[in-house]
Amino acid sequence: MTEGLNFDYTVFIPEFLLLGLAAAIVALDLAYPAIRKQWLAYIAGCGLLATAGVSLAWIDVETNFADLVVVDNYLTYFRVFFMVIAAVVAFASADLVAQRLKHPGEYYGLIIVSTVGAIGMAGARELMTAYLSLELLSFSLYILVSYAKFDRRSNEAGMKYILLGAFSSAMFLYGMSLIYGITGTTYYSGIAAALGERATDFEWALLMGLVLMIAGIGFKIAAVPFHMWTPDAYEGAPVAVTAYLATTSKAAGFAFVLPLFSNAFQVVHDDWSWMLAGMAAATMILGNVVALQQRNIKRLMAYSSIGQVGYLLMGVAALSHASASALVLHLTGYMVSNLALFVVIIAWVHMNDSEEIADFRGMRERAPLLAGVLAGALFSLAGLPLFAGFVTKFILFQAATDDGYLWLAAIGVTTSVISLYYYLQVMREAFVSAPAEGAGPLPVPLLMRGLAVAMMLGVFYVGLYPQQLFDAIDNATRFLFV
Repeated sequence: MTEGLNFDYTVFIPEFLLLGLAAAIVALDLAYPAIRKQWLAYIAGCGLLATAGVSLAWIDVETNFADLVVVDNYLTYFRVFFMVIAAVVAFASADLVAQRLKHPGEYYGLIIVSTVGAIGMAGARELMTAYLSLELLSFSLYILVSYAKFDRRSNEAGMKYILLGAFSSAMFLYGMSLIYGITGTTYYSGIAAALGERATDFEWALLMGLVLMIAGIGFKIAAVPFHMWTPDAYEGAPVAVTAYLATTSKAAGFAFVLPLFSNAFQVVHDDWSWMLAGMAAATMILGNVVALQQRNIKRLMAYSSIGQVGYLLMGVAALSHASASALVLHLTGYMVSNLALFVVIIAWVHMNDSEEIADFRGMRERAPLLAGVLAGALFSLAGLPLFAGFVTKFILFQAATDDGYLWLAAIGVTTSVISLYYYLQVMREAFVSAPAEGAGPLPVPLLMRGLAVAMMLGVFYVGLYPQQLFDAIDNATRFLFV
C-alpha cells in the first residue's frame, strides 16, 4: 500500500525546527531558573522569525509526504504567516509573562507547538491528518486560555472552552465517519472522486456529514451559532493569549477550510454553499450588533472577531480561485490590523491593570504613539480607505458579488458601517475623554513601541500597496484549484 508514496521527511524541516525550539525553551527555563524571563520571549520570537526565513526555501516547490501533507506555495505562505504571528505574540508577551504568569518556558513552548498544529491544518490533504493537527492546536489553546491558574476568570474560560471544544470535535469526527462511509476514503482527492460519481441513496448521509463537519469547524472559527465560547474565552484568558486566539486560531481554521472544500467538496458545492452563506450572514449581523453593547475591550474584540469571521465565510461560500485569493488577502490584512490593535491593548492593560473601555480615556495625552496606532488599527478593522481593511474588504466583497452573492456583500457593507460605531466608542475614550485625575504620561516599553510601529506600517503597506501581496497570495491559492 505504501509503494510509490513519497516519505521524504525533509519537507518537515521547518516543523522539526519549531519543535526543537519549543523543547530548547522549556529546557532553558528548567535548567536555568534564574534566567531573565524576558529573554525567553526574545529567544522564542527570534527563533520563530528565523524558522520563517528557512521556510522560504520551499517557495515554488511542489511535493508531498505520503499524499497526507502537500508542500506548495499555499503551505509556504501559511508557514511564514503563522510563524510571524507567533513571533509578534511572543515579543508582546515579554513583560506580561515575566510579571504575571508562572512557567514562561511552557507558555512559549505551547505557542510554538500550537503553531505546528496550525501549519499542519493548512498542509493536510487527508481528514485524519487534518484532525490531528486541529487537535494539536486546540489542546494547546485550551491550556493557554487557562494559563493564569490563580485567576478564577481564566480557569472558568478554560473550562468552558475545553468542554465546548470536546463537543465540537465529536461532531466533526462523526461527520468525518459519515463522509468516510459514503466515499470509502479520507483523502481529499479520493472524496472528490467518489462524490463525483455518488449514488442518490447517500444524499441524506452526505448532507448529515457535511452539517456535522461544518458545525465542528464553525466552533473552531467562532461562527454563529457556534460562537458562544468566544466572549468568555477572550475575556478570561491572559490578554496576550486573547491576541493569539483572535489571530492564529481564526487563521488556522480558514487555512484548513479552503483546501478541504476546494479539494474534497467542490464537486458538491450546491449541497453546502447555502449553509455557509447563511452562517456568514448570521455571523456578520450578530457579531457586529452585539458588539455595540460591550464595555470590556476583550469582549468587544471577541464580537468584532465574530463579525470578521462572517466576512471571511463569504469567500468560502463562493469558493472560486478569485474568492479564495480575496479571502486570504483579507485574512492577512485582518491579522495585521488585529495584531497592531492587540499590541496596544497588551501594553495599555499591562500599564493600567484594567480591561474596561472606559479606562482607555486620556490615551492621547498619556501615550500618544499607542493612541495613534489604536486609531489606525480600528479604522482598518472598520474598513476605511488608506488602511488595510478597506482594500481587502473591497476585493473580498467584489469576489463574492462576481460569484452571485450580491445580497451577502450588501450585508457585509452594512455591518461594516455598524462596526465603525463601536470602534469609534473606543477612540472617543482614547482621544476625547480626559485622563483620570493625577494620571500622567506612561513610559511605554521600547519593545512595545517598536512592535506597534511595525504592525502599523504593515497596515499601511497592505492598504496602499496590496498588489505585490495579492500576487503572492493568488499564486499560492492557485494550487488549490489545479
